[in-house]
Amino acid sequence: MAAMTPTPNPPPSEQDQLRPHVFDGDIQEYDKRLPNWWLMTLYGAIIFWVGYWFYYERAHLGLSNAAAVDQQMAIIEAKRLADAPVVDDASLWKMSRNPVFVEAGRATFNSTCASCHTVALTGAIGPNLVDQKWIHGGRPSEVYHTVTTGVLVKGMPSWGPVLGAKKVTEVVAYVLSYHHEGEAVEVQDAWIPILPK
Repeated sequence: MAAMTPTPNPPPSEQDQLRPHVFDGDIQEYDKRLPNWWLMTLYGAIIFWVGYWFYYERAHLGLSNAAAVDQQMAIIEAKRLADAPVVDDASLWKMSRNPVFVEAGRATFNSTCASCHTVALTGAIGPNLVDQKWIHGGRPSEVYHTVTTGVLVKGMPSWGPVLGAKKVTEVVAYVLSYHHEGEAVEVQDAWIPILPK
């Protein structure tokens, strides 16, 4: 086995000056400038931290940790509810309290239903959906049935084949978000359309 010869230290450049202190009697260090890539990384991290701190902690533009967790939990709950095998009163009430379902239902409602029921759900050609008066039943399953099959005699089309079951449940969840479970339901014989002025 060949003996390893120690490599001589490269001669210091004229810019490299020794620092005046010594460790353990004979260890000295050069006073060298840090490399540019290292300094840019440091300065970039500082700038990023200041921007991050301002965005989340000072201006409160981003979601807090608790709000981000709540948002993800709502998405998980919405997925679980959407995969439920049966659509019944209990599941529709749960969907009406889930912000993901309600927001999706609002978008579908505004694009398909608002022309008759208005964006505020207060009724125009179609009946008011925010009061407790219902023509075809106010239980969630009855509202779901009405939206799915329609009421052709009164001019409401069958939305089930057009929208599909998922979008119908979202629309019903949106309508039910204006109500609460156990509220009194009044039976109304007919709706007199509100004609535009």
